[in-house]
Amino acid sequence: MMDLSNLRPAEGSVKSDNFRRGRGHGSGNGKTAGKGHKGQKARSGAPRLGFEGGQMPLYRRIPKRGFKNRNRLEIVAINISALEKFDNGADVTVDTLIESGIVKNPKDGVKILGNGELTKKLNVKANAFSASAKEKIEALGGTCEVI
Repeated sequence: MMDLSNLRPAEGSVKSDNFRRGRGHGSGNGKTAGKGHKGQKARSGAPRLGFEGGQMPLYRRIPKRGFKNRNRLEIVAINISALEKFDNGADVTVDTLIESGIVKNPKDGVKILGNGELTKKLNVKANAFSASAKEKIEALGGTCEVI
């Protein structure tokens, strides 16, 4: 029975972070306030994450090379020969590619490449096309639409 007297939030949705440590032994977290006895980690000003006591830390010992683009897109490439699976005149979209098992995880997009032969007229909707793929699809009367 659901009424106002027994309403409560969904399981796991509420996690309060305002727990007050060190407010007397009656609170269940008094005295050392969860820090144990003595030692560097019990004191204020405990070292930051990754600090190794003055030794050159691991993240600075390891060589770093090149440039890591944060906005890099991971495009899945598919050859035109894979589209041979579809029937003549079919609409090929990213969703139909997933259903047919050609693409498992589309990541940031799907690009059609021109390797292989195509014998069917298809209406292909993908994120990108190579020039040769576009040429082969349109030569058979199909269409290429960039989504």
